Amino acid sequence: MISVASKRVSVGSISYSVTVRINYQPKYIHLLLLLRFLIPCERKMNDSDVSKQIDQMVRFIHQEAEEKANEISVSAEEEFNIEKLQLLEAEKKKIKQEYERKEKQVEIRKKIEYSMQLNASRIKVLQAQDEVVNSMKDATAKELLTVSDHHYFDFTHHDHVYRNLIKDLIVQSLLRLKEPSVLLRCRENDLHLVKHVLDSAAEEYAGKANVDAPEIIVDENVFLPPAPSNDNVHELHCSGGVVLASRDGKIVFENTLDARLDVLFRSKLPEIRKQLFGQVAA
Repeated sequence: MISVASKRVSVGSISYSVTVRINYQPKYIHLLLLLRFLIPCERKMNDSDVSKQIDQMVRFIHQEAEEKANEISVSAEEEFNIEKLQLLEAEKKKIKQEYERKEKQVEIRKKIEYSMQLNASRIKVLQAQDEVVNSMKDATAKELLTVSDHHYFDFTHHDHVYRNLIKDLIVQSLLRLKEPSVLLRCRENDLHLVKHVLDSAAEEYAGKANVDAPEIIVDENVFLPPAPSNDNVHELHCSGGVVLASRDGKIVFENTLDARLDVLFRSKLPEIRKQLFGQVAA
Protein backbone atom coordinates (compact mmCIF):
# COMPACT_ATOMS: atom_id res chain seq x y z
CA MET A 1 0.00 0.00 0.00
CA ILE A 2 1.38 3.41 -1.03
CA SER A 3 0.42 6.74 0.65
CA VAL A 4 1.34 10.25 -0.39
CA ALA A 5 1.87 12.98 2.27
CA SER A 6 2.63 16.66 1.61
CA LYS A 7 4.10 19.17 4.08
CA ARG A 8 5.19 22.79 3.71
CA VAL A 9 8.46 23.59 5.43
CA SER A 10 9.77 27.19 5.94
CA VAL A 11 13.49 27.86 6.17
CA GLY A 12 14.11 31.55 6.92
CA SER A 13 12.27 33.52 4.32
CA ILE A 14 12.01 30.49 1.97
CA SER A 15 9.10 28.09 2.09
CA TYR A 16 9.48 24.45 0.84
CA SER A 17 6.79 21.98 -0.05
CA VAL A 18 7.89 18.41 0.75
CA THR A 19 5.95 15.53 -0.77
CA VAL A 20 6.70 12.02 0.52
CA ARG A 21 5.46 8.84 -1.18
CA ILE A 22 5.43 6.12 1.46
CA ASN A 23 5.16 2.39 0.80
CA TYR A 24 3.65 0.80 3.86
CA GLN A 25 5.38 -2.49 3.37
CA PRO A 26 6.88 -3.88 6.61
CA LYS A 27 10.47 -3.32 5.61
CA TYR A 28 9.82 0.40 4.92
CA ILE A 29 8.10 1.19 8.24
CA HIS A 30 11.36 2.41 9.79
CA LEU A 31 11.80 4.78 6.80
CA LEU A 32 8.36 6.20 7.50
CA LEU A 33 9.21 6.73 11.14
CA LEU A 34 12.44 8.47 10.20
CA LEU A 35 10.67 10.80 7.77
CA ARG A 36 8.15 11.71 10.40
CA PHE A 37 10.99 12.47 12.77
CA LEU A 38 12.86 14.51 10.16
CA ILE A 39 9.82 16.56 9.14
CA PRO A 40 8.20 18.10 12.23
CA CYS A 41 4.79 19.56 11.70
CA GLU A 42 5.07 23.06 13.18
CA ARG A 43 8.78 23.78 13.62
CA LYS A 44 10.62 26.15 11.34
CA MET A 45 13.99 24.81 10.05
CA ASN A 46 17.07 26.72 9.04
CA ASP A 47 19.45 25.75 6.25
CA SER A 48 21.74 23.87 8.60
CA ASP A 49 18.93 21.73 9.94
CA VAL A 50 17.69 20.93 6.46
CA SER A 51 21.19 20.01 5.38
CA LYS A 52 21.62 17.73 8.37
CA GLN A 53 18.31 16.03 7.76
CA ILE A 54 19.11 15.54 4.08
CA ASP A 55 22.49 14.06 5.04
CA GLN A 56 20.75 11.72 7.44
CA MET A 57 18.35 10.65 4.71
CA VAL A 58 21.22 10.11 2.27
CA ARG A 59 23.10 8.02 4.84
CA PHE A 60 19.98 6.03 5.54
CA ILE A 61 19.39 5.45 1.84
CA HIS A 62 23.05 4.43 1.40
CA GLN A 63 22.72 2.06 4.34
CA GLU A 64 19.56 0.56 2.86
CA ALA A 65 21.27 0.24 -0.52
CA GLU A 66 24.30 -1.43 1.04
CA GLU A 67 22.12 -3.84 2.99
CA LYS A 68 20.16 -4.66 -0.14
CA ALA A 69 23.35 -5.04 -2.12
CA ASN A 70 24.71 -7.38 0.58
CA GLU A 71 21.52 -9.41 0.44
CA ILE A 72 21.78 -9.66 -3.34
CA SER A 73 25.47 -10.56 -3.09
CA VAL A 74 24.82 -13.25 -0.47
CA SER A 75 21.92 -14.65 -2.49
CA ALA A 76 23.99 -14.62 -5.68
CA GLU A 77 26.88 -16.32 -3.86
CA GLU A 78 24.54 -19.02 -2.56
CA GLU A 79 23.05 -19.58 -6.01
CA PHE A 80 26.54 -19.66 -7.51
CA ASN A 81 27.72 -22.22 -4.96
CA ILE A 82 24.64 -24.37 -5.55
CA GLU A 83 25.05 -24.23 -9.32
CA LYS A 84 28.78 -24.88 -9.03
CA LEU A 85 28.11 -27.90 -6.82
CA GLN A 86 25.54 -29.20 -9.31
CA LEU A 87 28.00 -28.76 -12.18
CA LEU A 88 30.74 -30.51 -10.21
CA GLU A 89 28.44 -33.42 -9.38
CA ALA A 90 27.33 -33.65 -13.01
CA GLU A 91 30.95 -33.68 -14.22
CA LYS A 92 31.91 -36.26 -11.58
CA LYS A 93 29.03 -38.46 -12.71
CA LYS A 94 30.03 -38.01 -16.35
CA ILE A 95 33.67 -38.85 -15.61
CA LYS A 96 32.60 -41.89 -13.57
CA GLN A 97 30.36 -43.13 -16.38
CA GLU A 98 33.16 -42.62 -18.92
CA TYR A 99 35.60 -44.49 -16.69
CA GLU A 100 33.13 -47.36 -16.23
CA ARG A 101 32.56 -47.49 -20.00
CA LYS A 102 36.28 -47.65 -20.73
CA GLU A 103 36.76 -50.20 -17.95
CA LYS A 104 34.11 -52.41 -19.55
CA GLN A 105 35.82 -52.02 -22.92
CA VAL A 106 39.12 -53.09 -21.38
CA GLU A 107 37.46 -56.12 -19.77
CA ILE A 108 35.84 -57.07 -23.07
CA ARG A 109 39.18 -56.74 -24.89
CA LYS A 110 40.83 -58.89 -22.23
CA LYS A 111 38.16 -61.57 -22.62
CA ILE A 112 38.48 -61.49 -26.40
CA GLU A 113 42.28 -61.73 -26.24
CA TYR A 114 42.07 -64.56 -23.71
CA SER A 115 39.55 -66.40 -25.90
CA MET A 116 41.75 -65.91 -28.98
CA GLN A 117 44.83 -67.17 -27.13
CA LEU A 118 42.87 -70.12 -25.76
CA ASN A 119 41.58 -70.99 -29.23
CA ALA A 120 45.08 -70.63 -30.67
CA SER A 121 46.41 -72.98 -27.98
CA ARG A 122 43.66 -75.47 -28.70
CA ILE A 123 44.39 -75.31 -32.41
CA LYS A 124 48.07 -75.95 -31.73
CA VAL A 125 47.19 -78.92 -29.54
CA LEU A 126 44.84 -80.31 -32.20
CA GLN A 127 47.48 -79.79 -34.87
CA ALA A 128 50.03 -81.63 -32.76
CA GLN A 129 47.55 -84.44 -32.18
CA ASP A 130 46.79 -84.61 -35.90
CA GLU A 131 50.49 -84.84 -36.62
CA VAL A 132 50.78 -87.78 -34.23
CA VAL A 133 47.76 -89.52 -35.77
CA ASN A 134 48.98 -88.86 -39.31
CA SER A 135 52.43 -90.17 -38.42
CA MET A 136 50.75 -93.34 -37.14
CA LYS A 137 48.81 -93.58 -40.38
CA ASP A 138 51.99 -93.10 -42.42
CA ALA A 139 53.73 -95.78 -40.38
CA THR A 140 50.78 -98.12 -40.97
CA ALA A 141 50.86 -97.35 -44.70
CA LYS A 142 54.53 -98.35 -44.77
CA GLU A 143 53.59 -101.61 -43.07
CA LEU A 144 51.06 -102.24 -45.86
CA LEU A 145 53.93 -102.23 -48.32
CA THR A 146 55.40 -105.25 -46.58
CA VAL A 147 52.08 -107.05 -47.11
CA SER A 148 52.03 -106.46 -50.87
CA ASP A 149 55.79 -106.74 -51.42
CA HIS A 150 56.48 -109.95 -53.35
CA HIS A 151 58.57 -111.39 -56.18
CA TYR A 152 57.15 -112.65 -59.43
CA PHE A 153 56.34 -116.35 -59.39
CA ASP A 154 58.01 -116.78 -56.03
CA PHE A 155 55.15 -118.43 -54.19
CA THR A 156 56.49 -118.14 -50.70
CA HIS A 157 54.33 -117.99 -47.58
CA HIS A 158 54.36 -114.19 -47.80
CA ASP A 159 53.00 -114.28 -51.35
CA HIS A 160 50.41 -116.84 -50.32
CA VAL A 161 49.07 -114.42 -47.71
CA TYR A 162 48.86 -111.55 -50.20
CA ARG A 163 47.23 -113.82 -52.84
CA ASN A 164 44.50 -114.74 -50.40
CA LEU A 165 44.08 -111.07 -49.49
CA ILE A 166 43.69 -110.15 -53.19
CA LYS A 167 41.09 -112.90 -53.58
CA ASP A 168 39.12 -111.71 -50.54
CA LEU A 169 39.19 -108.11 -51.81
CA ILE A 170 37.84 -109.24 -55.21
CA VAL A 171 35.03 -111.27 -53.60
CA GLN A 172 34.10 -108.37 -51.35
CA SER A 173 34.01 -105.98 -54.31
CA LEU A 174 31.78 -108.36 -56.31
CA LEU A 175 29.37 -108.61 -53.38
CA ARG A 176 29.17 -104.81 -53.25
CA LEU A 177 28.66 -104.34 -56.99
CA LYS A 178 26.40 -107.36 -57.68
CA GLU A 179 26.96 -106.94 -61.41
CA PRO A 180 27.02 -109.82 -63.94
CA SER A 181 29.98 -108.27 -65.74
CA VAL A 182 32.69 -106.10 -64.19
CA LEU A 183 36.00 -104.45 -65.05
CA LEU A 184 38.95 -105.02 -62.71
CA ARG A 185 42.09 -102.93 -62.36
CA CYS A 186 45.16 -103.67 -60.28
CA ARG A 187 48.81 -102.72 -60.06
CA GLU A 188 50.96 -104.01 -62.90
CA ASN A 189 53.13 -106.09 -60.59
CA ASP A 190 49.99 -107.64 -59.03
CA LEU A 191 48.60 -108.78 -62.38
CA HIS A 192 49.89 -112.37 -62.13
CA LEU A 193 48.41 -112.78 -58.64
CA VAL A 194 45.03 -111.44 -59.76
CA LYS A 195 44.90 -113.86 -62.70
CA HIS A 196 45.91 -116.69 -60.39
CA VAL A 197 42.94 -116.14 -58.01
CA LEU A 198 40.37 -114.74 -60.46
CA ASP A 199 38.43 -117.93 -61.16
CA SER A 200 38.30 -119.05 -57.53
CA ALA A 201 37.14 -115.57 -56.49
CA ALA A 202 34.32 -115.62 -59.06
CA GLU A 203 33.20 -119.08 -57.90
CA GLU A 204 33.27 -118.04 -54.25
CA TYR A 205 31.16 -114.96 -55.03
CA ALA A 206 28.66 -117.05 -57.03
CA GLY A 207 28.28 -119.42 -54.10
CA LYS A 208 27.77 -116.64 -51.56
CA ALA A 209 25.40 -114.59 -53.75
CA ASN A 210 23.64 -117.69 -55.18
CA VAL A 211 24.12 -116.42 -58.74
CA ASP A 212 26.07 -117.46 -61.80
CA ALA A 213 29.75 -116.62 -61.82
CA PRO A 214 30.20 -113.08 -63.18
CA GLU A 215 32.31 -112.07 -66.13
CA ILE A 216 35.46 -110.38 -64.82
CA ILE A 217 37.53 -108.47 -67.36
CA VAL A 218 41.00 -107.52 -66.20
CA ASP A 219 42.22 -104.21 -67.64
CA GLU A 220 45.74 -104.89 -68.88
CA ASN A 221 46.12 -101.47 -70.49
CA VAL A 222 45.48 -99.15 -67.54
CA PHE A 223 46.94 -100.12 -64.17
CA LEU A 224 46.73 -98.67 -60.69
CA PRO A 225 49.71 -96.51 -59.61
CA PRO A 226 52.77 -98.36 -58.30
CA ALA A 227 53.78 -98.58 -54.67
CA PRO A 228 55.21 -95.40 -53.10
CA SER A 229 58.95 -94.96 -53.05
CA ASN A 230 61.49 -92.34 -52.13
CA ASP A 231 61.53 -91.16 -55.75
CA ASN A 232 57.77 -90.55 -56.08
CA VAL A 233 56.54 -89.75 -52.56
CA HIS A 234 54.39 -86.86 -53.87
CA GLU A 235 52.96 -88.73 -56.86
CA LEU A 236 49.94 -91.00 -57.01
CA HIS A 237 50.66 -94.38 -55.51
CA CYS A 238 48.91 -97.57 -54.48
CA SER A 239 50.01 -100.01 -51.79
CA GLY A 240 48.03 -102.89 -53.29
CA GLY A 241 44.50 -104.18 -53.74
CA VAL A 242 41.99 -103.83 -56.57
CA VAL A 243 39.39 -101.48 -58.05
CA LEU A 244 36.23 -102.93 -59.62
CA ALA A 245 33.62 -101.11 -61.69
CA SER A 246 30.47 -101.90 -63.61
CA ARG A 247 30.90 -102.20 -67.38
CA ASP A 248 29.24 -98.82 -67.94
CA GLY A 249 31.54 -97.22 -65.35
CA LYS A 250 28.67 -95.75 -63.31
CA ILE A 251 29.48 -97.81 -60.21
CA VAL A 252 33.06 -97.95 -58.94
CA PHE A 253 34.23 -99.71 -55.81
CA GLU A 254 37.77 -98.89 -54.71
CA ASN A 255 39.07 -101.72 -52.58
CA THR A 256 42.77 -100.90 -52.41
CA LEU A 257 44.82 -101.23 -49.24
CA ASP A 258 45.11 -97.43 -49.10
CA ALA A 259 41.33 -96.99 -49.32
CA ARG A 260 40.80 -99.64 -46.64
CA LEU A 261 43.30 -97.85 -44.40
CA ASP A 262 41.46 -94.52 -44.86
CA VAL A 263 38.12 -96.12 -43.98
CA LEU A 264 39.62 -97.81 -40.94
CA PHE A 265 41.25 -94.63 -39.64
CA ARG A 266 38.06 -92.58 -40.09
CA SER A 267 35.97 -95.15 -38.23
CA LYS A 268 38.53 -95.72 -35.48
CA LEU A 269 39.72 -92.12 -35.10
CA PRO A 270 37.76 -91.38 -31.86
CA GLU A 271 39.09 -94.56 -30.29
CA ILE A 272 42.62 -93.83 -31.48
CA ARG A 273 42.50 -90.30 -30.04
CA LYS A 274 41.12 -91.58 -26.76
CA GLN A 275 43.91 -94.12 -26.40
CA LEU A 276 46.60 -91.61 -27.39
CA PHE A 277 45.37 -88.44 -25.66
CA GLY A 278 42.82 -89.65 -23.10
CA GLN A 279 39.89 -87.93 -24.76
CA VAL A 280 37.26 -88.60 -27.37
CA ALA A 281 37.60 -86.45 -30.44
CA ALA A 282 34.63 -84.18 -31.10
